[in-house]
Amino acid sequence: MSTITVAQSPVELTLVDSISIKADQIIAVDNFETIYYLKNNILYKKPKAQPAINYSNVQLGVPTSINVFNPLKINMFFQDFNSVIILDNRLAEIFKIDFNLIQPYKNVTHISTGYDNTLWIFNQDIQQLELYDYKNEKLRVTTVPIQSNVLDLKSDYNYCWMLTENYLYQYTYFGSLISKIENKGYTSLVVDNENLILRSDEGLFYKSKKSDEIIQLETPKLLINQFLLTNETLYIYDSEKLHEYQLKID
Repeated sequence: MSTITVAQSPVELTLVDSISIKADQIIAVDNFETIYYLKNNILYKKPKAQPAINYSNVQLGVPTSINVFNPLKINMFFQDFNSVIILDNRLAEIFKIDFNLIQPYKNVTHISTGYDNTLWIFNQDIQQLELYDYKNEKLRVTTVPIQSNVLDLKSDYNYCWMLTENYLYQYTYFGSLISKIENKGYTSLVVDNENLILRSDEGLFYKSKKSDEIIQLETPKLLINQFLLTNETLYIYDSEKLHEYQLKID
């Protein structure tokens, strides 16, 4: 188990910009300042200085989560229907996964993007994290069952982070557990370039991929509806404005 220390001195953030935007949820901001957001169950993709495009699915309704880590294979998870829709970069449907029709049946509560044509999924019935190849309808990886409720799931092409009520787990794409950190009140996380920001009732905390130290961020006194991380930029959405902060940690 990794031993993690929390830094005593919080890190200050430098405000770069704030823009007004009305959304139910900000999904992501990419390196080109394209904003993905959800409003009235419609997913919008708004490139900088260009008109927005959108996608909605009336039959499936409200998406539980949306992941745009791979903008060519955006995944929308609809937990009520135990289904996933894969979209391309023009928000056109390219694949649908209905876990109700897959044998053996999978009761999925969390998903995140994997490499190639895979998704990391948490199978609630067997309490296991699985790497699922949706094109070939087979499992590539199955991890050891966990003993606490899953709070969040994030990934990139190399790793998957699973936050539970008890621990934060980090797995390789082979399914090997490489880190297990005690959860000290964290409820959600975001990942970018293997760096993490964790949220708790006490605020936001930063963990660099280069260090085991968890550092509290000195966030402004505003409502943190969503928080996002892109390179060294932290975005905080307060339901009215999307605030952009420079995050510099040596």
